[in-house]
Amino acid sequence: MSRITLTAFLVFSFIALMIFVKESRVDLSKNILKKDAVILAFGDSLTYGFGASSDFSYPVRLELRSGVKVINAGVNGELSSEGLRRLPKYLKQKPDLVILCHGGNDILQKLPHEQLKKNLQEMVRLIKRSGAKVLLVAVPDFHIFGFKTLSLYEEVADEAGILLEDEVLTHIELHRDLKSDYVHPNDRGYDMMAEAFMKILKKNQFIP
Repeated sequence: MSRITLTAFLVFSFIALMIFVKESRVDLSKNILKKDAVILAFGDSLTYGFGASSDFSYPVRLELRSGVKVINAGVNGELSSEGLRRLPKYLKQKPDLVILCHGGNDILQKLPHEQLKKNLQEMVRLIKRSGAKVLLVAVPDFHIFGFKTLSLYEEVADEAGILLEDEVLTHIELHRDLKSDYVHPNDRGYDMMAEAFMKILKKNQFIP
């Protein structure tokens, strides 16, 4: 096999593998949430709804859009290491799906990305072991011009074979009219988050 042929084969194999990994993240036939299903929204202030009106956190808006119960388990100012310690208590409630949006405070405090990735990996592992599905939400680096999303979120999602939403927060951070301060969304921004998650749930047949 010539060097050119071998290179082409390796490139094709890699592309095919990546397509398979992405397409195998979910078994769509098993995703449909029952009427009594529970979604756990787990994270920090972006989940809690800091900067929004009382009824405009994304968990509230998502519950209204989906008709499925959504538990708001967001804590303002929480680090991913603290979230990892807190998560098991909420998993005892046996949620069917967990929307994991964590790491913003690690990023703001410039903590090591390697540790953030490890904490996210462990949280995902705990969630999957509980029997729940996972939707990981990527958080952008607030220190970089253009608010580029950290690649570690895609790495975690690919390695674990879970759903990933990596666009909505970057979009919100780039538009001042969607934020209540430098970091947090306003009512419109949180509603946009709920809409983005709803699209993913519908696309992957969690919601009819």
